[in-house]
Amino acid sequence: MDVFLMYLKCFAVGGLFCVIGQLLIDYTKLTPARILTLFVVSGVVLGALGLYQPLVDWAGAGATVPLTGFGNTLAKGVKKAVAESGILGAFTGGLTASAGGICAAVLFGLVAALVAKPKDKN
Repeated sequence: MDVFLMYLKCFAVGGLFCVIGQLLIDYTKLTPARILTLFVVSGVVLGALGLYQPLVDWAGAGATVPLTGFGNTLAKGVKKAVAESGILGAFTGGLTASAGGICAAVLFGLVAALVAKPKDKN
């Protein structure tokens, strides 16, 4: 039963992020790119303030998989790198912390590009 509850929390939080994104698309004039940027920046700010980690602890992948989770990872990486390396860590920490996810995104994008048969829209 504990696993079911974790899945439910994960689905609820991830779904809530999707609902927020859809509401922003439907009721504002923000472009999708600006909404995605807003999610990442929100994750950075909430992570830097220490407010995002309790959500991650409670919802697991429902909070780490969306773009806000990526922003939180960037914030945690920068905090850690600044503590270890000083001001230089502000430039290197985010990339170091998120390198695995970025690498996976590039690799899966490459595989999709090789497998798919793109067609001209005209």
